[in-house]
Amino acid sequence: MKYLILLGDGMADDPLAVLGNKTPLEYARTPHMDRMAAEGTLGLIDTIPPGLPPGSDVANLAVLGYDPRVCYTGRGPLEAANMGISLAPEDVAFRCNLVTLDSDEDPVMVDFTAGHISSAEAGRIIVDLDRAIGSENFRFYPGIGYRHLLVWKGGEAELAATPPHDITGKTIGPYLPSGRGADKIIRLIQLSRDFLANHPVNRERLSRGLKAANAIWPWGQGRAPRMQKITERFHLRGGVISAVDLLNGIGVYAGLEVLPVEGATGYTDTNYVGKAEKALTAFSELDLVFVHVEAPDEMGHEGNVEGKIKAIEDFDEKVVGTILRGIPRLGDFRVAVLSDHPTPIRLKTHAADPSPFAVLSSREVENQARGISFGERNAKGTGNMISPGHRFMEHFLGNWRRFFEQNTR
Repeated sequence: MKYLILLGDGMADDPLAVLGNKTPLEYARTPHMDRMAAEGTLGLIDTIPPGLPPGSDVANLAVLGYDPRVCYTGRGPLEAANMGISLAPEDVAFRCNLVTLDSDEDPVMVDFTAGHISSAEAGRIIVDLDRAIGSENFRFYPGIGYRHLLVWKGGEAELAATPPHDITGKTIGPYLPSGRGADKIIRLIQLSRDFLANHPVNRERLSRGLKAANAIWPWGQGRAPRMQKITERFHLRGGVISAVDLLNGIGVYAGLEVLPVEGATGYTDTNYVGKAEKALTAFSELDLVFVHVEAPDEMGHEGNVEGKIKAIEDFDEKVVGTILRGIPRLGDFRVAVLSDHPTPIRLKTHAADPSPFAVLSSREVENQARGISFGERNAKGTGNMISPGHRFMEHFLGNWRRFFEQNTR
């Protein structure tokens, strides 16, 4: 049996009046996800435990079979794992966004991605930042696009830090870090603003009418977690395909091989087909492949209705469609497609509501085959709910039919 998980980050949403009271997922043309829902099993998965932040870190840990209440320490250390950064037990890793703030005394978070700055431009900035304001205690490491890492050696992990995508268009004052050690992080933010104001990369970007990466925003901090490898737990070989350090870092902790794909960007211009084709070829050596696509989530954060619909349709045609056309030649299979969490257009950030999933098996007895399309309301109407969400993996890899005969509600 080959197992494949296809995850469209943040695909789930709320009904929108502009779409005739449909969600972007219901409105988009998605014949391949619809086929999986119609011929397979449709339901909802509850990935965000009460009290934890509704983010891709928590949600994807749950999808891969981890109880976030037990192992989640923060986003930063997960990203560090993919970047090959070894953390001592007392070290604290932060996700460090390059962002665009306006020039007011109490500045507004204009763009949490710094205009989706390129990795090459951002790399120059982060390297220069590390030389200018880094120290024995604080080190900066370049990542992908606007997503980078700050490591505080012997630092404080319990301070409060707000994700920048939660405060787009808001003044940052009320959302600056707070708690023990926060003054040191706030000072780094101010030092970054002073240093980046005239950085050559920003001068070049402004001359081209692009947004400047004129500040850092550290958040998602934590110490290295303790996690059992799912490859050991389920006695299989697996891989992860993503353009995002966070997802690849979860894969590293989970014992999955990180499978790079040329042209994978973490945005709407990503190499969708390349990811699907990489998954299919990886099954010559692996039993499980997890494919993650970030684009729908990015469009949700931007509040871009048309962009989110396009990202969902691209995911359906170029990823799900490619997989469904190619996987039958591999023999027995189960394919799951799902959203890890909603990223509603109206909120421009994550929500904790359950998200739809569909599982299609090559074994007909494992499919409910209700003949309905993929979407939030149809999924809810089935009565199939996996809650807590970290139970999904054990059933997906186990007796799928028995789970739904005995455990749906």
